[in-house]
Amino acid sequence: CPQKKMAGEVSLDALPYFDQGYEDPGVREEAARLVEEETRRYRPTRNYLEYLPPVPEDAFMTQVLRAEHERMTFRQPLELLSMKRYELPPPPAGQKNDLKAWTDSINNSSAQLEHQGTRIMNLDLMARFGGNSWQVHNEFLHKMIEQQQRQLQSLRMQIQEINWQRKSEQMKAGAEIHQLENTWFTLVSKNFEIERAIAELQRQIREVSQAGEQQQQQQQQEVDEADSPENDTEQPAETE
Repeated sequence: CPQKKMAGEVSLDALPYFDQGYEDPGVREEAARLVEEETRRYRPTRNYLEYLPPVPEDAFMTQVLRAEHERMTFRQPLELLSMKRYELPPPPAGQKNDLKAWTDSINNSSAQLEHQGTRIMNLDLMARFGGNSWQVHNEFLHKMIEQQQRQLQSLRMQIQEINWQRKSEQMKAGAEIHQLENTWFTLVSKNFEIERAIAELQRQIREVSQAGEQQQQQQQQEVDEADSPENDTEQPAETE
């Protein structure tokens, strides 16, 4: 999965549940400075959303929405609602004796009358059956809200479990790191003591070696003096 691959490229070396010192003076400012420096140096070299499918921009685009987007793009004013279909204009002054003009006016009046009758019928039907219909609709919305609330509660519980798991893992890892640090410090201290003891033994060995060499040189010098010709010549006998 490319997403898992991308997530695997990130190496986190922080344990926020275990680490201390985040509230110390200057820590937050230093973190902000590092983030700002990183953002200045960051240059994306690839599309990090390439594993996602393309966005279907026209999935919900209708002709009305497309026209409205174009109007807003060109900053054109919104057209007002036309009320001409509800007007009952008489024939123009120059067509008072025109049969066709009067026929069109009568047809328009009949259409308006039929429209008003349809509205009255719809209002009557709504008065009779609209209450139950809205009640069913409200129950449906209530069930949708309950379902979404249950889903939200489930997600919150999952988030809490993940946070508890992260905290448990980080506390365990922090305790292990702390123990390893103590072990490392103990071993380093022991190594230092051993190195110091070795240095002391080497110094004592050098001193003993130097003393032995001096003693050997002194003994050799005494032997050489004892074997010299001056000590071997006999003294002349005394005359009576």
